Amino acid sequence: PVLDTEDAWVSVEGPVSIVELALEQKRIHYPLVEHQFVLCTVLYAIMRLSLKSVKPLSLFDSKGKNAFFKDLTSIQLLPSGDMDPNMLSIRQQFLLKVVSAAVQTLCSSQKDKEVSEEELFPFEKGKNWPTLAADLAQYLQISEDLVRRHYVCELYSYGMDHLGEE
Repeated sequence: PVLDTEDAWVSVEGPVSIVELALEQKRIHYPLVEHQFVLCTVLYAIMRLSLKSVKPLSLFDSKGKNAFFKDLTSIQLLPSGDMDPNMLSIRQQFLLKVVSAAVQTLCSSQKDKEVSEEELFPFEKGKNWPTLAADLAQYLQISEDLVRRHYVCELYSYGMDHLGEE
């Protein structure tokens, strides 16, 4: 982009402006940022829902693991569309665990204290974990319908029929 400056500012001395510094930065490789986002979301879900025995790096193949340790401006080989069935199975199990843990946490807290979801997760207003898991399924190449069906089954199993019908 062309930056027009007034004549009065041309002779000013001092540090380089933030705009000029920003324009000098290398452009990031957006698919690599998305890949990092998936890892961060997985780690946050494991921490927030207290999931046990989940190895987050097991959800990624060797290309995916190598991409985590590269500069965001570099163009890396990311996982292709063809995935190992065992990897897909591990990913599917993880997403179903996330949905089950979210429903269990919500239902147990509502039965014990009649606490709303906003009070249970105060810093996450509007965050719907099952919906997040369905969105994450798209990145992990798992069927969103499978995650949504599991969510409905979990709601029914915990006696939340009115939510399951919706």
